[in-house]
Amino acid sequence: MTDHLWAWEELRTPAPETVAVEGAGGAVLRRGSRVRLRPRRGADAFDLVLAGRAATVASIEQDVEGRLLVAVTVDDDPGRDLGALREPGHRFFFAPDELEPLGRVLVAGIGNVFLGDDGFGVALAERLAARGELPGGAEVVDFGIRGMDLAYALLDEDLEAALLLDATPRGGAPGTLYVVEPDVRPQDVGLETHGMDPVKVLGLVHALGGTPPRTVVVGCEPLTRMTGEEDEVVAQLSAPVRAALDEGVRLVEELLADLTAERPSPPQEGAS
Repeated sequence: MTDHLWAWEELRTPAPETVAVEGAGGAVLRRGSRVRLRPRRGADAFDLVLAGRAATVASIEQDVEGRLLVAVTVDDDPGRDLGALREPGHRFFFAPDELEPLGRVLVAGIGNVFLGDDGFGVALAERLAARGELPGGAEVVDFGIRGMDLAYALLDEDLEAALLLDATPRGGAPGTLYVVEPDVRPQDVGLETHGMDPVKVLGLVHALGGTPPRTVVVGCEPLTRMTGEEDEVVAQLSAPVRAALDEGVRLVEELLADLTAERPSPPQEGAS
């Protein structure tokens, strides 16, 4: 086989779908993984400018010598969508050991849309999903009343944090927004497979043998509280809860920015 045909065959060899990061507790990167850029000493000036930026793995590439490089798009690059399309100038390449793995953040809308204000979390999740890219590349999922599905999602070891969006009666004026970090006690742990109370879902995660990530509930005080035993279905939010959705979007984006804020850079070798 001639040299140029050999090189062509090498280029056609698919790169692996995952790559391990040494010194990161066995962390594995794949397409969609969240990372912090930590270029090594002696990297070119452009790479050093990107140091500390948060990014998303776009692909794993392999050169003709078998070396693996990770292509990323940088979160605050206005042209990051072009990078996802493999356009030059918006995809950046780093060795795996130049990347600090970051966990995913899940935004989960929960509630029953046929029980009036209980649908707050689902409605807020829809608004957030419509905004497109969220701070830190957070993923928005409408779980509705699927408590078991949410519990399994919270078992994912790649998950760094979760925001649960829910109607939360706490005695305030209807439409009041709350930010609560649930405290799961031993008596809360049990196989409650259909309940969507955030504490019970977190208890289910423990019952399944896992440890939930840091979890924050963004709640709204309901005006209408229904049990499901009523004869009439109410598939809309009350006026004060509906009016709270815009502020809910702002609050969630603010929380996501805090949760995914840049971590301090590790000390450089040889630094005093």
